Amino acid sequence: MLQVRAKRMAGRPLLEAVRDVVARAAPYRALVIVNDRADIGRLASAGGVHVGQDDLTPGAVRQIVGPSVLVGLSTHTLVQVQAAVREPIDYLAIGPVFDTTTKATGFEAVGLAGVTAAADLLAGIRLPLVAIGGITLDRSPAVIRAGAGAVAVISDLLTNGDPAARVREYLAALD
Repeated sequence: MLQVRAKRMAGRPLLEAVRDVVARAAPYRALVIVNDRADIGRLASAGGVHVGQDDLTPGAVRQIVGPSVLVGLSTHTLVQVQAAVREPIDYLAIGPVFDTTTKATGFEAVGLAGVTAAADLLAGIRLPLVAIGGITLDRSPAVIRAGAGAVAVISDLLTNGDPAARVREYLAALD
């Protein structure tokens, strides 16, 4: 799964970029998720849209993209997790798990205990939990053990100058 995140990119170039990513991902059957922009996701035939707490509501996103496109929602507190389960989402993200410089959320890191607490709140609900924020190859197995179904990684994919090799390392470590 790939997420296209370009907060400051204007609509037209973003649409072109997402269409390009979707086309390049298709032979690999990789799912492309668009961050924040349901309109771009729909126009580019992306497989999903991910929104945060200050973006369109998941219900509004669902109206734009329809029932077959994945909708994900970021949360940063257990109160937000509790509210999220009432939304028309397909997965929920919790974070930042660890301190990170990639994105300033305004929230403290939830740590492994926060991941476990979120997973406990989701127990019995078929809603995947994705952990994000400060995830590294060394930390990812503990995050999965804490209850996350998946990890979202940004910076750590670039640590060795070979993102493809780093992805393979993740796949081996989390298999």
